[in-house]
Amino acid sequence: MSISVSAAAKRLCERSGWSLTNLKLQKLLYISHMFHLGKTGEPLVNGHFEAWDYGPVSPFLYHKVKVFGSSPVENIFHSTPDIGDVPEAEMLDSAIDQLANSPPGRLVAITHWDRGAWAKHYIPGEQGISIPNEDIRQEYLDRVNAVKAQK
Repeated sequence: MSISVSAAAKRLCERSGWSLTNLKLQKLLYISHMFHLGKTGEPLVNGHFEAWDYGPVSPFLYHKVKVFGSSPVENIFHSTPDIGDVPEAEMLDSAIDQLANSPPGRLVAITHWDRGAWAKHYIPGEQGISIPNEDIRQEYLDRVNAVKAQK
């Protein structure tokens, strides 16, 4: 089961104490989505990601929160119901717990992995290029295999 992008964003922002900027929110959402796809074979969110200059972006979420610029996203999700205690919440909570204090540059570097889904689809200056979920799932599998190879 996938959840709405707004519900996922609300969960991430709440768990961070409303400290996430649009950029950090995008990266944490993508990383959560990738891990969920890799572990379950199912998408975390029901939206899609596109290959933008600073990495994978949910265009729906970007346009919803762009009003905050580089400041932390405030609670604009009042009409979005909480997701409660579902497996998707666990994945989002894990991302926040492990990466919320990471500098934005580190999160960008993670999502710009040269063998990742974003790198396969990014074309400088082009807009609206979707990143297929199959490629996002493959990125997870490739990352797991890369870690295993290092051991």
